[in-house]
Amino acid sequence: MKILVTGAAGFIGFHTAAALLDRGGQVVGLDNLNDYYDVALKRARLAQLEGRNGFSFTKLDIEDRSAMEELFAGEKFDRVIHLAAQAGVRYSIDNPHAYVSANLAGFMTILEGCRHGNVEHLVFASSSSVYGANTAMPFSVDQNVDHPLSLYAATKKSNELMAHSYAHLYALPVTGLRFFTVYGPWGRPDMALFLFTRKILAGEPIDVFNNGQHARDFTYIDDIVEGVVRAVDRVATPNPHWDGARPGPGTSAAPYRLYNIGNNNPVQLMDFIALLETALGKKAQMNFLPMQPGDVPETYADIDDLTEDIGYLPATRIEDGIARFIDWYRGYYAAYTSAH
Repeated sequence: MKILVTGAAGFIGFHTAAALLDRGGQVVGLDNLNDYYDVALKRARLAQLEGRNGFSFTKLDIEDRSAMEELFAGEKFDRVIHLAAQAGVRYSIDNPHAYVSANLAGFMTILEGCRHGNVEHLVFASSSSVYGANTAMPFSVDQNVDHPLSLYAATKKSNELMAHSYAHLYALPVTGLRFFTVYGPWGRPDMALFLFTRKILAGEPIDVFNNGQHARDFTYIDDIVEGVVRAVDRVATPNPHWDGARPGPGTSAAPYRLYNIGNNNPVQLMDFIALLETALGKKAQMNFLPMQPGDVPETYADIDDLTEDIGYLPATRIEDGIARFIDWYRGYYAAYTSAH
């Protein structure tokens, strides 16, 4: 099976591509290697994939319509895992156009490529941020999600709507995965675990927003990847019981599915910091700040549908996940420092 993985130099994309290669798949990785964060880290992830049997890489902007048409026509993908996006809630406040370009125009080229390329199944990344102003916990795909608190969240909700229209019009099987705070080795430098680790080790204060009154459904990367791979294997089908008079948002009369992919176990931010301090053997200096625009106080995923449909069961304890990240972080930066 030939699978396109967009965002292959990104955190989740890199790990997903590696897992598909581990089981003998053929993977075409696509990324534009933009400088939203350290390009050297993206290249280091790619270096782990390049040279592996079955992997090829294409440097491309997903918004580039003609180049994307050529790619789909030439490669004839069986399935597509679309993880490329302009990420980050806070960045979207100052750079809104980047999100419209990558997340809306870019997603359009993916949908068109899948439609014209007769792709068997498209799995795409949505986000827990679509729950926005919702407060009923745990977040469920059966909830209405019409109150996004950031443009990033609005683009992810838009992707879900765009995907549904293609599932309906062209019978294109699509599955959207709402990711909940993913962490682990090779993670993103703009995410809390990476930022906190770097600053604590450097003896710098960490910014703790909402005065520490945050909780996140931290989900370890290996658990996420297992869910993504299982999802791509299970082609979305219409729900024969779907009723337009009572339209449940998570399924459809079209071949369309939405799932939460999280840990189903929110961790308080102050507890998270305490675990990190223990693992590093060093206390954090904390700079307590108010809630940031676009942020939400808590995330907590209802994952029952994903467990029932594909057997998804996150298995990594937060203590173990943090320890593995720190092992990677120390090793990567030791190697990076000696190489430079």
